[in-house]
Order: sequence, then C-alpha cells, then structure tokens
Amino acid sequence: MATLEDEDSPADSETGRASETALPTEYGIDRIVLAVGGIVAFALFLRLFALGARVAHWDEARVGWWILDYMQSGNYEYRAIIHGPFHHHVNRFVFSLFGATDAAMRLVTALLGGLLPFVALGLRHRLRDAEIVALALFLAVNPLLLYYSRFMRGDPIVGVFMLTAFVLFVRAVDFGQARYLFAGVTCTALAFTAKENALLYLVTWIGATAIVVDHRLLRAEDRDQDWKALAKGYLKPDLGWTKRWAPFLLLAVVWFVLIIVFFYAPRSGTPNELGLYNAFGALGGGDPSMLFSVVNEATIGSWKEFYGLWVDGGHQDHAYLPYLGDFAETLGYGALALCLLSVVGFLADRYAAGGPRDIVAFSFYWGLASVLGYPIVTDIKAPWAAIHAVLPLAIPAAVGFAMLFRWGREAMARDDSIDVGIALLLIVVLVGQMAGAGLWTVYLAPQDRENKVVQYAQPGGDIKPVVREMQAASASNQGTDVLVYGEFYVDGDENATRSPACVKWFNALPLPWYFSAHDSAVECAQNPTELRQQAGSQPPVIVTRDKAGEDEQRNPADVVREQFPEYEERSYELRTYGTETAFFVHPDYVRNESDS
Repeated sequence: MATLEDEDSPADSETGRASETALPTEYGIDRIVLAVGGIVAFALFLRLFALGARVAHWDEARVGWWILDYMQSGNYEYRAIIHGPFHHHVNRFVFSLFGATDAAMRLVTALLGGLLPFVALGLRHRLRDAEIVALALFLAVNPLLLYYSRFMRGDPIVGVFMLTAFVLFVRAVDFGQARYLFAGVTCTALAFTAKENALLYLVTWIGATAIVVDHRLLRAEDRDQDWKALAKGYLKPDLGWTKRWAPFLLLAVVWFVLIIVFFYAPRSGTPNELGLYNAFGALGGGDPSMLFSVVNEATIGSWKEFYGLWVDGGHQDHAYLPYLGDFAETLGYGALALCLLSVVGFLADRYAAGGPRDIVAFSFYWGLASVLGYPIVTDIKAPWAAIHAVLPLAIPAAVGFAMLFRWGREAMARDDSIDVGIALLLIVVLVGQMAGAGLWTVYLAPQDRENKVVQYAQPGGDIKPVVREMQAASASNQGTDVLVYGEFYVDGDENATRSPACVKWFNALPLPWYFSAHDSAVECAQNPTELRQQAGSQPPVIVTRDKAGEDEQRNPADVVREQFPEYEERSYELRTYGTETAFFVHPDYVRNESDS
C-alpha cells in the first residue's frame, strides 16, 4: 500500500514498480499516454452514444424532478433519502444549458466515467506498461461500469472520485508532493457530496492497509529484517515527516470541510430565510449572521439526518446471504472476466519473484472487502453497488491480463505454438465475453428483465414514443395535456409537496419527471365518475394501470377503452415487470417514429 512506501523512493525492481525512464515515444508522445488517450476517447464515445435512449429509471426521475424543483424555487435542503447534493448543483447548470432531458441528466456521469481510464497513468510508477493499458481498458469497457456511467446516480460518481483520490494519495506519499494530497482530498470531498457511502471506501482502505502491513511483518525474515523492529518503525512517529506535512494536512482538512459546506448547505429562494447565499450580504442584501447556522446545518445537521435514516433507520435489516447472492450474480453477469482475472493477477503477483506488490494486494483486499461488505449495508438489491467492487478489482485484473499477454509474447519469441494458441484463445474469450456482455447489457437490452445489471425500478418498456407525444401535446395544447386515471396512480391529494399533487407520485415515476420537464398540465380522475367529467376536454394523453386494483371492480384500462374508443392505445411496463400501464393517445397527437 502507498502509505507504507518511502515518499521519495524511485521505481525499482525490488518493489515490482516499473521505471519511468527512457519511455518509448510515438510522434513525440509517450506511447502509453497515447494508448490510454485513445482508450479514453473510445470510452467517451461509448458513454455518449445514444445517451438519452434509455427511459429514465425510477431513481433518476425522482432526483431529476427535485433538481427541476430546485431550479424553479431556488430552494434546496439535504434529504438523506435521495443522497448527496452533487447532481442537484451540477445538473442545475447542465439543464440550464442543454435543457431537462434524459441525455442531459446523465451527461456529467458519462463524462466522468469516460475520463476515468486516465487515472491508470497515475500508477505508472507502480505498475508495468502493459498493466497500465489493461487497467485503462477495463475502466473503459467493463459492462457494469459502462452501464452505470450512463446513469444519473451517486454511486458511479463516488466510484470515479474515490478511485481517483486513491491514486492521487498514492502519488502524494510516493513522491512527497502536496499537490497530490489536495487533489486527492478534493476528489474525496466531491465523492461525499455525491453519496454518503464514500465513507465505506475509507473503511475498506483501513482494512486493506492493515492486511498489507501484516504481510510485510510476516515476510520480514525473508528480507533479513526483524518484524518487531519493523513494527516499531511503523508505529514510531517520524517527527521530521510530521513537521513537514502537518500544515498541509491541516489545510487539507479545512479544504475538505469547505467543499462539504458549499454543497450541503441549504439554499433558499426567499430573502432572509436560511440559505448559503442569503448569509452573504454583499451578494444580495442577506444576513451574514446566519452563516453559523448554515454551516451547522450543512455539517452536523446533514450528519444527523444521514445517521438517523441510513445507520439507525433499519434499512439494513435484511438477510445477508440473499443479498450476497444477488451481488455475486451481478458481478458474474457484468464483470465475470474482470473478477476471474483479478484472482489470477492477485495470485500471480503474490507468488512472483519480488512479490507481492503492495498496490496489487491492497486493491484485491479492497475489492474483496467490498464484495463481502456491500450486501450488509445496502437497503435494496441494487446492481449499481457492485461497481464499488469492480473498480478496485480492476487493478489486479489488469495484472492478470498483462500476464496472459506476456505469456503469449514470450511463447511467440520461442516459437511455442501451443502456448501461443492457449494464450491467444484465453485473451479472445475474455475480451469477447466483455464485448458481448457490454453490447447486449448496455445497448441492446438496457431495460430487459433478463439483464441482471438492470435494477427492478427501470421501466421495462420503451415509453419514449408516448413521451414525445406528451411533449408535443404540452407544447401546443390548451388545457389538460395528460389525464391520469385509476386508484393505482391517483390519490387526489391536491396539497402534496410533489407535483402533480393528485398523483401517487412514487407509483407513477418516472412520469412526473417527464411531466415536469415538458411543463405538462396534468389532471387526475380517481374513479369512473370523475373520468366521465373529464371526457369533454378530450385530453391528448390518458395514463392508467392495465390491471384492476383491490378496490376496483374493473380493469381501469377497460373503462378508458369504452370511454375513449377512438384513442390509440400503447401498453408498457413502468418497472421491469408487473406494472402494466396503458397510455391512450388522442388521434390528433399520434406521431409516427419517422416524425420524431
């Protein structure tokens, strides 16, 4: 692990770190940088291609609606149930530039995910060139990472920033440069603004460090060292190091807190109410005396809400083994090749001459702890949680893949056709598995219930055609644009905070996101009598459940069919299965796909 190395030690064979001298170049550019740059360009293409094609997931729509509400009202306060404020503040500006669309909501996540392979270059002093390229490739094309870097959620943001922070901290210790420390702290703070589970990364880092230290103590005799003296060296404070780094560490803590306060602080669109910008008189005639309350709410207040809901709220009261099994199934479906190669790379490096390298062992233990730990802390069976194991396991997996590559190259040099064939076959199978899984998982079946990378609350049907019809109606129609009918989707609570107020909001997601994004005028009819009262307005689109509820004598879709026989009907699932929903479109607003 990085924290155990001499901070200024150069790359050397004893630690298994490749030298950075005499680097080969192509067109005046380091070939490895050129290769990783090409991988990054490919990663960005994969993430930006058809970025808005998939229908918004329940969770994307929920957060997207709150962002739009923040844009309209100017009010923001931390809600632990929707996690950190990163997307609220960042996507507020993205929406103002590009509009509120599915592609725009995912844009920042896609860009960060596409740029992530660049972090591999930060470990060039620790890994061999082939391992660097392999690591960049895994971060670019792994199906699980690719799918969720095209998804507006906190987990991929946390993963990107925490892996980047880890690499920066390694460089800070290895090269003794404070700039890496501050860059790493910035990434860590940004991870905490995306989702609170960034804390789990720190826990796994501590555990992995302890195991790596134990390895060093156990192997001390092999290096003609006394393990007791080595342990004392680790525990004995280095006064020179402390004196040199203490000011930077203190400033880094302050910088971390400032970032947290800026993101988590409440905002208010009403003057004189508690809000970050209202606390600065120079920025709008506010009251600077409220600054203490703002900071308190951003830090202690946010922590109390987070702890009360996610730590002390009973969300983890579930059986462990079913969640572990679901986690393992997700890994097998979206990262099988990477997981197998991570085991190969870890074992090969552990028993190699001069091994194991700290960076490889540390990353493997970090990933293993994530595999075993996340099924405990997650509140639902969520495939996106698996990315937190895939990211660290990508490092030993890169070592395993590079080993296969070297094996084939060495066999070719000695004219061993059998070994060349075996190595080539393994590489083709592994690459083919990743490519095939990625193509089907991400592009061909991104909403299919058989796709184990897809979370249940993802709509199983492509409602985009009818969404475009609703958008067209909202732009040209006068009066009600969408009528929502039936007890499953309607509660009639006109005083609810979320809009449309009359809709059972959580049942109807992701529709409220589209209603708000398109400024649709939505009305509700809870029973047949109210539906008949709305018949005269001829609403462009009617939405209802295609299944009778407990208190309904008839299927609500049948009632609409009889009342509006001339409407064209579309049927979709608003979850991966079990939520059949019928959309009825007035003939004047039916659009062919060629018109879209």
